[in-house]
Amino acid sequence: MSNNTDKQTPSLSNVHSSINTENKIGWRRIIAFIGPAYLVSVGYMDPGNWATDIAGGSAFGYRLIWVLFASNLIALLLQSLSARLGIVRGLDLAQASKNAYPKLVNLCLYILAQIAIIACDLAEVIGMGIGLQLLFHLPLIWGVSLTLTDTVLMLFLMNRGMRKLEVFIMSMIFIMGMSFLIEMFIVRPDVLEIAKGFIPNNLFKGDLISRNMLYISIGIIGATVMPHNLYLHSSLVQTRKIDRTDTGLRSAIKFNLFDTVIALNLAFVVNAAILILAASAFFKNGYFRVAEIQDAYKLLAHIFGSLAPTLFAVALIASGQSSTITGTLAGQIVMEGHINLRVEPWLRRLLTRLLAIVPAIFTIIYFGESGLGSLIILSQVVLSMQLGFAVIPLIHFTSNRKRMGKFAISLKVKILAWLSAALIVALNAKLVADQVIDWIKQYPSAVIWIYGLAIPLIIGVAVLLLYVFLRPILFKHHDMPAQVPHGIATVIDDLDAIHYKHIGVTIDFSKNDTNSIRHGIMQGGKNALYSLIHVVETAGARYYGDDVLDHETQSDVDNLEQYVSTLKKLGYKAEAKIGYGSAAKAITDIINNEKIDFVVMGSHGHKAIKDLIFGTTVNKVRHRVNVPVLVVKPSA
Repeated sequence: MSNNTDKQTPSLSNVHSSINTENKIGWRRIIAFIGPAYLVSVGYMDPGNWATDIAGGSAFGYRLIWVLFASNLIALLLQSLSARLGIVRGLDLAQASKNAYPKLVNLCLYILAQIAIIACDLAEVIGMGIGLQLLFHLPLIWGVSLTLTDTVLMLFLMNRGMRKLEVFIMSMIFIMGMSFLIEMFIVRPDVLEIAKGFIPNNLFKGDLISRNMLYISIGIIGATVMPHNLYLHSSLVQTRKIDRTDTGLRSAIKFNLFDTVIALNLAFVVNAAILILAASAFFKNGYFRVAEIQDAYKLLAHIFGSLAPTLFAVALIASGQSSTITGTLAGQIVMEGHINLRVEPWLRRLLTRLLAIVPAIFTIIYFGESGLGSLIILSQVVLSMQLGFAVIPLIHFTSNRKRMGKFAISLKVKILAWLSAALIVALNAKLVADQVIDWIKQYPSAVIWIYGLAIPLIIGVAVLLLYVFLRPILFKHHDMPAQVPHGIATVIDDLDAIHYKHIGVTIDFSKNDTNSIRHGIMQGGKNALYSLIHVVETAGARYYGDDVLDHETQSDVDNLEQYVSTLKKLGYKAEAKIGYGSAAKAITDIINNEKIDFVVMGSHGHKAIKDLIFGTTVNKVRHRVNVPVLVVKPSA
């Protein structure tokens, strides 16, 4: 874990500028840019969307297609702004927020963004669990618990590179698209009624039907325009290596716009297909309250036979699995960007997934499986309520001519963006007000708690939103200057050689040892003291420390002394240092206690699953010490 605030590292630094787009022409150049928006688009097709689309289609037929279409247009606008921010300023949305707002506000924005990611992950957990239950008849609580295992798949794909990850996501989208295309032929929807669904309906009449429509509509907006997707897109566009001239930036913006339009329209088609499927199969047949994905599956089997529900379940699993991966990336971006904290991706994934699994299991135990549909829709409403805290800063940053230069958005785009933000905030404000009034009416005995806890919390969130809106206006250009991904070059005026006096070399008794010692000697010559460090990791060493006397420890001590003796014969000053237990902790302790000023470590060369099993000692040590660390790759 690192918490270094001295220098801002590039967003998703392990894949930053990893895909070259330069010196490519025609369709090769277009393909080089295609990918980021597809990773973003899976968030628009996750199980949360399914639940809101099924609920809307079964309850109101085709009448909410216009809400879905309007949400998609807003998403297109906001995602294009997110991509523009990442391309022009070389910052993701979280990093730009850290530069523009105080630390306390950034901490609050991080917490809200993390709540949004957990809410999104909650929908994916439930969707995956339901998909496994439908296909393999697993108890739902088992299916939900099994979603923990996708951490391994996520880790494997992230270690294989960004292109492999994008191919996997695109294959999941293809599976979903084909499944629903076939289902459309099976259900045969009414084309004329679908066309009428694009005409807006009044959501603000105040009657029960309109209030239910408003609730589901806000759920659709929250499921479509996801706040963490804005963070994600501004980072993913930076995986492309581009020419940072005006021409290069303009070209990158154009090609990423193509990518966004194609991917998000594909997401709209899938979402519309789900809503149309629900309207054609359920609303037309008198099933008006199908909020449960399981009910949708059963009704499809009852009405259309076995093929349609099987395709439905397969697409559901593909949706949950792909959304899980993008949620992990978004979690990394908001954590590193807002509070500059970096932890291992698998650990962050595991913690986020656990926080999503707990409420799902709690709901199954106390409310039964029937409560999960309502929980999914609630999670999407929560997502919608977080939107203002991502959208408002995004519009401010992309409107800032001092930071964005000639690439700042035009007045026309700015007006559309602010209207979208106002619509989102207004809908959420009405929903919250209606909900509080309902609580007061339904639970008169809890009025003290409502006024004492809920209302102050709502006021606090509203004040924070107002501050996020007003600060960039009142304190214009007070944010830190735009940064290029690798920082700004400093003046070089001193290149005198550095002479290290005490050099540590980690030893693991492999063929890499000679190479590590050689590199250490190159740094210090015969004037330095060399501490050869080896850590005994046996069970006995972990429990008893330096009191252990097992065979492996004795053998390691003898071998290390042999290295020391050889170095002394060659005229070098050397000593042996043995550590016990956890390799990273023991090496760090020796470095700090012995005041070593330079460290040479051999890389073990593990990848993917081995990193998860054996750990990443080099990275852990590098983040725990304040001295230079030279990592030597295994010799061929």
